[in-house]
Amino acid sequence: MRRIELEQYIAAPPSRVWLVLCDHEGMPRWMPVREVVRRRPGSPEPNGVGAVRTIRGMGLVVEEQITGWKAGERLEYVLTEGAPLRDHVGEMVLEPVENGTLVRWCIRFRPLIPGTGVLIERLVRAGLARGLSRLKRLIEAGESTG
Repeated sequence: MRRIELEQYIAAPPSRVWLVLCDHEGMPRWMPVREVVRRRPGSPEPNGVGAVRTIRGMGLVVEEQITGWKAGERLEYVLTEGAPLRDHVGEMVLEPVENGTLVRWCIRFRPLIPGTGVLIERLVRAGLARGLSRLKRLIEAGESTG
């Protein structure tokens, strides 16, 4: 099992960070992906538990399902198809800290093809780091509401 964990401090309250993180279709504003489409709404929130999203970018089309949701605090998801991975689980946690929010993004997965774990981990880590950096800039610039 491979594990990637990244943290990013954002000088904004968790409520502002959450509005951006839980907007699936707005992900291309900060993640290095081309398009995100919500295929099925969650319950009770449309982007909450049970929501299914298709993500296009980085040469792949993947599908993820939201499996955990605590508004303003935590979002969990699993990759259900489209990548050379199995047992892929992601979790994003927001922690209020002095003058802002600490975002923790943790992903666990197994490579589908033996021997590819190091390469996949390197690529995924770079994409997540780029996304978190863009998220910080977007929110701190005050552009997080649309």
